[in-house]
Amino acid sequence: MAEEGQGVSPLGLGVYPKAQILNRFIAKFVDLILVAAADRLVPPVGWLAGLGYVLIADGLSGGQSVGKRLIGLQTVIPRTREVAGFKESIIRNVPLALAYLLFPLPYIGWFLAMAITGVEALLIIGNGQGLRLGDEIAHTQVLGAGQLDLRD
Repeated sequence: MAEEGQGVSPLGLGVYPKAQILNRFIAKFVDLILVAAADRLVPPVGWLAGLGYVLIADGLSGGQSVGKRLIGLQTVIPRTREVAGFKESIIRNVPLALAYLLFPLPYIGWFLAMAITGVEALLIIGNGQGLRLGDEIAHTQVLGAGQLDLRD
């Protein structure tokens, strides 16, 4: 019976407070700098490397992309109290990968990419847990590193 209570948050409902919005945006900005650098440094392959990073970044060690690691955030699966892996990272970042794929198309691609990222940003701001569409699909949440008592 004691094990059943371990998956429950401090609020008692499996609901965890959202990470600070500014920290999330700064972490994503750092990650986008890495993606842009990959695209510019190794032109033909760099674009694909950037796409790959967009998809798997949150599945890196500890559920942290480079930006999240620098800022002190991590992507977790609250229901199971585990860090996000590559599978969850790919699922949660499909909307951002779609924006990345559309962006090279002049005008319409720029508009659609901005619309997708804008909706995701508004969801982070407006949702009580800071969940964007990708988080809802993958059942993940971004928290401050160490905020959730994770399983070993």
